Parts: sequence; C-alpha cells; structure tokens
Amino acid sequence: MKYRVAVLYQAGAPPPVDGVIKPMKDGGYADSGADIAYALQQKAVHIVTPVDNPNLINDLDWVFPDTTEGIQTAIDRGANVIWLNTVLYKEHPITSFIEKGMAIVGQIPGIAELYDDKLVTNELLNRHNLPIPRSIVITSENFASVKPNIPFPMVVKPIRGRGSQGVSLVRDKVELDASIKNIFDGGQYGNALYVEEFLSGEELTITVMPPGVYQIGNAAVTKNAYWSLPPVKRFNHSNGIAPYNGAVAVIHNSKLLNDAEVNRPAMMQLYKFCEYAAMLVGAKAPIRIDCRADADNKYYLFDLNMKPNMTGSSRPHRAEQDSLTALAARKIGWSYQDLISNMLDQYWT
Repeated sequence: MKYRVAVLYQAGAPPPVDGVIKPMKDGGYADSGADIAYALQQKAVHIVTPVDNPNLINDLDWVFPDTTEGIQTAIDRGANVIWLNTVLYKEHPITSFIEKGMAIVGQIPGIAELYDDKLVTNELLNRHNLPIPRSIVITSENFASVKPNIPFPMVVKPIRGRGSQGVSLVRDKVELDASIKNIFDGGQYGNALYVEEFLSGEELTITVMPPGVYQIGNAAVTKNAYWSLPPVKRFNHSNGIAPYNGAVAVIHNSKLLNDAEVNRPAMMQLYKFCEYAAMLVGAKAPIRIDCRADADNKYYLFDLNMKPNMTGSSRPHRAEQDSLTALAARKIGWSYQDLISNMLDQYWT
C-alpha cells in the first residue's frame, strides 16, 4: 500500500459518559499531530495536509480536525490512511469511515472510550489477577459520608483523566476533603472520581506495542504478540506525583534504565503484566502503562492510557518535546521518525 496519510487532532471535547467528563487538552493534540506528520514526511511518506505548503511551526497546517467535515476533507485531498491522534469515543465521527473500510492508525473508538474509564480498566485487570492499587469510587452524592478503607497518604484521581492532570496526593482527612471538594466544585471532571492507595516506590512507564512486523535495526522483525518497549523511569516528582507533561517536559523528569536495570527479573515480570493488559484491552496501537512499586518493591499497574502522548522532536523548535514513548524507542535504536514510521506500518482496516 502506498501511504497517503492524514493526521487528525481533537477539535472538541468528547461527550460525558455517565456524568464523567474527560477535559480537552489545549490545542487538541495538534502539536503532536504536526510532529507526527512532519516525522513521516522526513521518512518520505506522502502527507496530506489542509494547506498546500504547511508552515513548519504552524501546527494546524499539518493536521485535520476530527469532525466529519475534517475527515472528509482529508479524504478528498487524497488520504488513504487516517491517523487518529485524538481522543476517541464510541460515536466518534471516524466510526462511519471505518465502517466503509478506511485504513486507520490508532485505537478502535468504542474500545478507547470503554477503557479510558480507569474504574472499568482496573476491574478488568483485577479480574485477570494483574496487580493494581486498592481504590474506591467517590461521587458528588456520597463524598460527605464515604470513608475510604485505605491508609493515608492516598491519591485522588479523575476517572477519565489525562496523565497526572488533576491528580493530587493527600496526607490526611482534611486534605482529602479539600481535594475532593475542589474537584467537584470545579466541575472539570464530572460527578465522580476515585481515591487510590499511594505507592511510594520507583515509578516506571512502559509502552506496549501491538503485534506486527517492525523494522528494528536493519531487519524486519515479526512480533506475534504484544511486546514492550524498554521502561522509562520517572523522577523529580512534585508532592509524590509526576508533573503533568503540559507543565514540565518529560525529558526533564524521565530517563531510560540501564541494561542491568532493564533485565531485572522484576522487570521481566512487569513486561508480561503490561503485555497481558494490552491484550485484554485489544490495543490496536501503542498504549502506555504507568507502574509503581510499593515500599516492599512490588510493582503495580496504576494507569493504562489508551492514547499515550506522541510528541516528538521531529521539528527544530520542538527539540525538548520527546514523549515517554519516544524516549523508550531510543533504547532499541529508533529515532522518533523510526517510531512513527513503524506505527504507521501497523495500520488496520
């Protein structure tokens, strides 16, 4: 297939699900979409853009809005592959184009919506004996009376959050009540959240890739099952929580493990856990799983992200914008351009 790729960005907020809101990222991932498109262009892939001569630093010159009109415009301009660099949901406009046979890079919309709910995902992982932290749901109706059976400190999280945005560590009942009230009063995340036990040990992020044929080194390598990129260690936490990448670039608080650390038996087990989780959610594209150890160095899977941030340093003014997945890819010899090119090769219809 001769690729003619159009990259989508998020033009509007997704609909609430049972009163739970996923807030929209400023810019709707147009920045990473432009990174992706430019990286593919550098690999001699035909990129379809909204304008004939896209400006290097103008993100919107490289990406189409994820509306019915935006997708149709991309197709009318020649696209035969649509890259879903956007937040997906069951009734997303791309669904009708998928039904007509359009080639896709990204997740199945309904699956992405289902497992964007951290409670649903945790229930699935727990049911299959994967290690997850203890948690409890708190709603706008029961928050005054509920008493989490979790020791302090604990972590307060949105159910459909994005990275560490809206996440806070609380050390006592006063801080817990204040954090919950602040979230509900703000209305940004809807009518429910959850509280999770705090894990005090090492934090790692693992990107899991779908099965397929990949170019690694100078060879085509067939991966018959889900497989992990090397883990990235997070450090310089702010009050126990890794800073939101919209505030602090991940290259300033993340690093690759060395070979000895990567090959620890605990890492081998963690890869298996994460790869099994990716299989359970039916990932069609890379997912990112955040893991953290407790005080006894036992690792838990605490956040499965169906749409990992995919920024990269493909454009000169974006030199510090490599994502966690891009950092991990470097450990196996992939540049950001190599990563994106390999993701494209795993398109589906």
